[in-house]
Amino acid sequence: MKPIFLTAAALLSTLSLAVSIPTQAAENQAQVKRLLETRVCSGCDLRGVNLSGAHLIGADLRNANLKGANLKGANLEGADLEGANLEAANLTDVLASGTTFNNANLTNANLSDANLHNAQVDGAVMIGTNLSGADGFDINLGVGGGE
Repeated sequence: MKPIFLTAAALLSTLSLAVSIPTQAAENQAQVKRLLETRVCSGCDLRGVNLSGAHLIGADLRNANLKGANLKGANLEGADLEGANLEAANLTDVLASGTTFNNANLTNANLSDANLHNAQVDGAVMIGTNLSGADGFDINLGVGGGE
């Protein structure tokens, strides 16, 4: 009797976990669709989504959660990512000319080979951010400690 009960409990817990994952994925996909159609997704939960190569010119992504998202090769020209969470996001080879990253979390983000001309990064957290091969000028990038 105990083995049957344990098997049933394990099966039910697995099924309940499987039901919650597609629900979250469906919510993320609805927000991705909204972003791609309207370029407005302020405060959206886009954790781990694949936006590689996406054309997000002038997109409003203020305070969006893009933790672990793949934005490789995306066009973020003029986009507003103020306060966004881009922790561990893949931003390799993005076009981020004129993009606002003010107060964004770029901890461990990969910005290698990115085009960052005129990017704004006031107050951004950039601990462990990979900027190797990144190209940019007129960037308000502060180096060092306190004021």
